[in-house]
Amino acid sequence: MEISKNLDLNNSKLLEAIENMQENNTKETVDEMVNQVMKAKFITPAKVHAPQNVAKTKNGKTVMQQQSQVQFQLIQNENKEQYFPAFTDVQELNRWDKANKEFATTIMTFKDYANILADPKCPINGFVINPFGKSVAFPRGMVMNLMQQAKQNEGIYKKQFKQNERLEFNDPDEYPIDLMAAVIGVLQERNDVNAAYLKLFKPESDDKQSYLIIVDFNGDMNEIFSTIGKAASPHLNGMQLSMMPYSLEIARKAVANDEPFYIKED
Repeated sequence: MEISKNLDLNNSKLLEAIENMQENNTKETVDEMVNQVMKAKFITPAKVHAPQNVAKTKNGKTVMQQQSQVQFQLIQNENKEQYFPAFTDVQELNRWDKANKEFATTIMTFKDYANILADPKCPINGFVINPFGKSVAFPRGMVMNLMQQAKQNEGIYKKQFKQNERLEFNDPDEYPIDLMAAVIGVLQERNDVNAAYLKLFKPESDDKQSYLIIVDFNGDMNEIFSTIGKAASPHLNGMQLSMMPYSLEIARKAVANDEPFYIKED
């Protein structure tokens, strides 16, 4: 979070994604909207009180530091639940009848909201993008789930690939039927996996190709990947297996023209 007078934010891609989602509500448009929200910066009005001396422990010693006190300006729905207003630009901010009062402007990100909402004592129920325009609400539970998934995705990505490393994706010359059948078998017993795709992939730093299973899921990633790994292990025939969530943009692009080898039945 930053206190700033510079409100020249560019959220055009987010606004386009919101409009596309509201006109055609599909998994793809929702995913793109969420992806843009995670990257965006928002204006959230607040009252900033004069700095106060705050005791801090540093290197075993107690020191006094100056710290400003921020009191956020919240909105309330008909159920008297409080939300952060998250404005994408000055025009949206000016729709609010309180906008012209003497409030400081704080610039916040999805992560900023999530860090505040993660406090069990926090009474705020979430945040609403452009509450007086084409609004989109992010309730607290949804924010926490998205933040957890983002951390898991980031961990998997960093574990397997070097930052900015080019990845090569290919289709197998011969599909490993036994491996695919084993994975389908365990996925059919679940209701939190929507689809799974199989590719070959090779990072530029590696000479060997590996199997890659890209998974579109709603549940716990670590548990799902562990289940798939155990089922696939006896059928790898010396190949390595990696997994990647479909929520990653690089994964979606890799299978954009492919049919999944597993699709959850309705």
